Amino acid sequence: MSKYRIVLLGTKGGPAIRPGGPWPTSTLVELGGRTIVVDCGLGVTRGVTDAGLSLKALDLIFITHLHSDHVLELGALLHTAWTAGLATPVKVFGPAGLNRYWQGFVQALEFDIEIRIIDEGRPDLREMVEVVEFGEGEVLRDGDLSVTALRVDHPPVTECFALRFEHQGTAIVFSADTAFFPPLADFARGADILLHEAMLEEGVERLVARTGNGARLREHLMASHSLAGEAGTIAARAGVGRLVLNHLIPADDPEIGEADWVEAVRKTWNGTLTIGRDGLVVVVEGDDARNREDLHETGDAEERFA
Repeated sequence: MSKYRIVLLGTKGGPAIRPGGPWPTSTLVELGGRTIVVDCGLGVTRGVTDAGLSLKALDLIFITHLHSDHVLELGALLHTAWTAGLATPVKVFGPAGLNRYWQGFVQALEFDIEIRIIDEGRPDLREMVEVVEFGEGEVLRDGDLSVTALRVDHPPVTECFALRFEHQGTAIVFSADTAFFPPLADFARGADILLHEAMLEEGVERLVARTGNGARLREHLMASHSLAGEAGTIAARAGVGRLVLNHLIPADDPEIGEADWVEAVRKTWNGTLTIGRDGLVVVVEGDDARNREDLHETGDAEERFA
């Protein structure tokens, strides 16, 4: 029986962090024997280790776009894995500009990298990481694993991509950051799990007041992100097995709880629903996981399809 695991490492939309609050966006996917990290917001390295994964097991990394809450800790994750004993190559996939980010990072850490090679006998990190920049269409086909990308609507960023991971009939789709984008429903058609960003309009005013930038920030949020009900509409049109709300805006408002997210989504989506939170584990088992469900909690919240 196939088994797949998704761990939501960081579920907050935006780069700012606050005391006791959630971390920016990153997700761990264990699919078909591959260890995959999707987006590398601040906190991803701790999140991966807290999920019980050795950093030496890093395999594939995908970056949906170059906003800092999705890419800020990519370099630190790879460097920390290297100091923890990573000795196998890692492929990093992302949009145009990602290679420039990586080259800038290793240049900034040149002294540390070179002295650890000499002093500790480590392989050269710069030769272990392969950066692959992609556009819309097929990104990777490796055995039974395939990954495809769809350019979504996240102005003013033009190189922002939803991702679809497939392995032996199981499909997991990430919306990335996007305004309501009807073509995403076709892209996510029949997926077992759709992880879709979500925003609650009633929390935007308080978020803007706390963060600053006033009307400009509000304008960006409303033009570039999806309301929770819109995420539900995409899930319904796509006929997915489960909708997981992720990249929540706002994610750390004390006046907003899980019930508020559920109420907003239920106006458009009546299917299986999970409201993301840091540390949440979704386990998918079997060939038709969407049709049967057994939910329980073990330590960090775990949601299991059986």
